[in-house]
Amino acid sequence: MDFFYPVVKFFSAGGIYMVPILLAAAVATAIAIERYIALARMSMRNQRTWSRIEPALARGEFDKARELIGDDDSAISRVLGMGLALQGAVRRRDDVEKAMQESMMEIVPQLEKRTHYLATAANVATLLGLLGTVSGLIHSFAAVATVNPAEKANLLSASISEAMNCTAFGLMTAVPILVVHAFLQSKTQGLSDGLETAAIRFLNALSARQAARAESRLELVQKSASAA
Repeated sequence: MDFFYPVVKFFSAGGIYMVPILLAAAVATAIAIERYIALARMSMRNQRTWSRIEPALARGEFDKARELIGDDDSAISRVLGMGLALQGAVRRRDDVEKAMQESMMEIVPQLEKRTHYLATAANVATLLGLLGTVSGLIHSFAAVATVNPAEKANLLSASISEAMNCTAFGLMTAVPILVVHAFLQSKTQGLSDGLETAAIRFLNALSARQAARAESRLELVQKSASAA
């Protein structure tokens, strides 16, 4: 209870603009929690899927890889699924790479959605804090204009200290939001880099498989020519 009353006094002294700042903090908190849970789940699912499919890709067993991701709806399986679907239909690596890049262009915005609202909420909280302070100062100077000159200094200093509460609360809200925003952006970038790494490894495995097949066909041709 000793902590509760100073907080209530601080909040009530800040004026009406403390309410929208608190609302911005609540919205940012909800977005941050939702995004963290979504990104953490996606990261776990991608790691689980990659651990199952990587050995098959390393051995060039693309048919088995297709079976492993057949009923998997993780982000990495969607990217690799696009490449595996074209693996036997096209011969050029560039065609497969373009198809996988197209799939990633659909997935990456899903990773980044709503995260940018955190930066907006931080800016709004800061500006509302400044607006509340300016508004409080205006009312303070208007109030001291009609009081006894001997009381002006004390009344003005008290009013200014109360008006600064709004700026303080705005900054106290904005700074953690910006830190969380940077953290979520880093996590999103890590997921995006993981998808690109998986795509490159698949393309390298595909190129190695094609090179091995071309070498086998060349050996057969050479054996046929020598036998003739």
